[in-house]
Parts: sequence; C-alpha cells; structure tokens
Amino acid sequence: MKKCAIIYNPNSGRKVKFDVMPQFEKMLNKYGYDVDVYYTEYKGHATEIVKNLEHVDLVLSMGGDGTFNESVTGNYMRKDRLVCAHIPVGTTNDIGIMMGYGKNMLNNLKMTLEGVVKNVDICLINGKPFIYVATIGKFAEIPYETPRELKKKFGYLAYITEGVKSFFNKTKLHDVTYEIDGVEYRGLCSFIIVSSANRIAGINNFYKDVKLDDNRFEVLLCNFSKKKDIIRSLYFLTMYDIEKVPGIHFYKTDKITMKFADKPKKNWCIDGEMLDDDSLKFEIVIDPNMKMMIPKKNIDKLFVKK
Repeated sequence: MKKCAIIYNPNSGRKVKFDVMPQFEKMLNKYGYDVDVYYTEYKGHATEIVKNLEHVDLVLSMGGDGTFNESVTGNYMRKDRLVCAHIPVGTTNDIGIMMGYGKNMLNNLKMTLEGVVKNVDICLINGKPFIYVATIGKFAEIPYETPRELKKKFGYLAYITEGVKSFFNKTKLHDVTYEIDGVEYRGLCSFIIVSSANRIAGINNFYKDVKLDDNRFEVLLCNFSKKKDIIRSLYFLTMYDIEKVPGIHFYKTDKITMKFADKPKKNWCIDGEMLDDDSLKFEIVIDPNMKMMIPKKNIDKLFVKK
C-alpha cells in the first residue's frame, strides 16, 4: 500500500473532535494508504516532522495556514521532496478556501484523494518558503499577535477586533528601496503585500486571474498613512480592481529585492505567522518545484497548465 503521514495541529483555530481521525484513517485506507498520524506540540514541530520523515507518498497537513506553511517548509528542506496536501482546520483558511474546500472535513479529504497532483509556485523570502502571502506594515501583525485563545473562541471575529485596534494606531511610513525586473524604485510605504493567491485575509478575489503555476507572484505597495485614506481605499476596493486604487503600486514578477532604511517595528507576517528574520534587505523569488495534491474543483481557475 501507499503511505500517508498526517500532520495534525490540535491547537489550530477551529477545534476538531478527536474521533475524526479514525474516520480519516478509514477513508485513506479505502483509497489505498497506510496512515501514520503525527500531532504537533510546538511552533516549528511540523517542519521538523516532515523534514525527518521516511519517504511517504502523501503528507497531509491538518491545521491552519501556518501549519501548512510549516509542513511545506519541512518538505522544502528535504532532498527527496514529497507530495503535500492540506485539510483546513484554522481560523481564516485562506489557502483551503482558495483551493475549493468547504467546512465538511471528510468531504474535503475525499476531494483531495480524488484530486490531481500539480506543481505549485512557492515563494521564498530570504530562502524561507511561504505558500500564499507575506505582508509587512499596517495590519500585518494581526494574525500572529491575535491571542490564540481568542481565535479559538471567536474565530475570524478575533482578527476583526484586532484590526479595529490597529486602525486607530498611528501609521508608520517605511522608507523602502526595491528592484523589480531590473528597475529600481524608492518610496514611502505603510503596507506591503507579496502573494501568490486570490484570497487574502478572508477576502475572496483579492486579485483577478491569479495562477499558481505561472512562475509569477503579485506585489502590492501602498503609501496610505491617514485614516481617511485607508477608508477611501476600502471604498475603492469594492468598486475597482485593487491595482487601480489610488495610492497603490502593483506589479507581477518572479523576483523582487527590498531594502528598508530602518528596521520595521513589526516583522513580516508569512502565512499568518511571524518571520524570524531581522534583516533590512529581503529577496523574494519563486520555486516552481513543489508538488501538491489539489481538488479538481478550482483547477481551471488557478492553473495555466491543465
């Protein structure tokens, strides 16, 4: 039989009954997999587990976006990369919803096992993988600073509450020099998003026509500092494509380098977790050689190569 390793984060945003695991194992057995289950115990544990796994045919992450990031990071550190998949059990679940998953976990597993294996673009920031988004500046710290107990109790509402608090805090502008496609720019930025996704921070269709295998990612830099400009931008977002909103600079590229004149007070947030890197300079590139098992539901929307 084939082998599947389940990496389950029991502390993810949405509580899962333990009796779901026998049902998962039963379904995986039905599809020809022997199953080993690994429960994560601390931050970074999923990375360690996947990095040190003996060869398996499928690594199945059960948790939030951060758990999936850890699993893929462990896979990236291997010489023999494995096929990864993700069952969303977190608070926001941007990756899972983008891929077409719903709330029924057993149905999500069935969709995965009847899906297809695709090469997916993975972004690297100073060599550290992120699956779908890296942000820095205004609001960026909300995912990793929102207390876990509030996420468990209130779910997505906990993020909104923290977002309101952040809105009323003073907005800092960062002096950033950046290079894209051989052209150097310099500007003041209050917020930066680098992503390869069409759902970010719980917002569907954040970008139009995003592909996960086009060897490109999206870069958004904005210079809003006043509360009225932030409110106005939210209005424009409901009316126009985000790249057309005044005060926003938008690019599609396969590489960007950024250098901050001063150390930002809050660090980068990647896939909902804080990046452990105190550098002033960051290089973001694409690695297209990560295989993922993905439901067929949104394949036509998300991939160039069918």
